[in-house]
Amino acid sequence: MRIHEEHFTVDGVPAVRWTPPDSTTTGPRPLILIGHGGGQHKTAPAVVHRAHRFAASGFAAVAVDAPNHGDRPSDDRYQRIATEIRARADIGDDPAPLLADFQALVAAQTVPEWRAVLDHLDPGPVGYWGVSLGCGLGVPFVAAEPRVRAAVLGLGGASARAAAEAAARITVPVEFLVQWDDERVPRAQSLALFDAFGSTEKTLHANPGRHGDRLPEHELDSAVRFFTRHLTPPPH
Repeated sequence: MRIHEEHFTVDGVPAVRWTPPDSTTTGPRPLILIGHGGGQHKTAPAVVHRAHRFAASGFAAVAVDAPNHGDRPSDDRYQRIATEIRARADIGDDPAPLLADFQALVAAQTVPEWRAVLDHLDPGPVGYWGVSLGCGLGVPFVAAEPRVRAAVLGLGGASARAAAEAAARITVPVEFLVQWDDERVPRAQSLALFDAFGSTEKTLHANPGRHGDRLPEHELDSAVRFFTRHLTPPPH
């Protein structure tokens, strides 16, 4: 199956959309916004892999370069904080509080940017997928954006009060992924974030592995089923 890939910008913010080559669909197609991880970008291999799988399953998918990532200009303020986070992690200090502050700072910029991308695309029902940085930015985005009907989040924690407060405002169905041996996000903080979600339908998926390990492929299978269930109208 040949997946269509379209690069575009909205108010100077670079993004890319993938769609299946199915011209028979009428009306807006369900869309999944993919939040990339820290140090990655909108066309990182893991993002493209998930986008192609979603598109092959009938969805459109879109990814946007976060500030100081991909084709965005370098931002000295963000770069300094990111460097300090890596330095703390390298010497064994807990980077979670600084990481949470960094993600909150970036989210203040990305939430309106991602909402503008949705305005530009005018999609059907919207889902969100994001882990690590994609979770830190995704929680406030999903909390603020009523067009999102379901979210897959993970590898994030509730070390900051703002993260827990944003999670409490999320009421859509959630799948939450935890790497059980995550050295960057303590397990207790991940479980606290899961507990904070206001959703009545939320499922915890825990797998062995560290923060940077590849997620099991069956979690992508699960995400496809999850989004199909919540974003696709049932057959008549």
